[in-house]
Amino acid sequence: MGHDSPRAALIYQHANREADQGIADAIDKAVKAARCKPSKRKVKRVAEGDGPAAEAN
Repeated sequence: MGHDSPRAALIYQHANREADQGIADAIDKAVKAARCKPSKRKVKRVAEGDGPAAEAN
């Protein structure tokens, strides 16, 4: 890793774990918030036999 000692490497490794946990917590919070919001997207219903899967057959 380029550190002068194993101790220095462990210090930075610990800091990275904390940063990674912070990032994971923020993503988790954003996903949970997005799931709670009602979607404004319109859902397009496709009739059976329509679409790319039907064309492949």
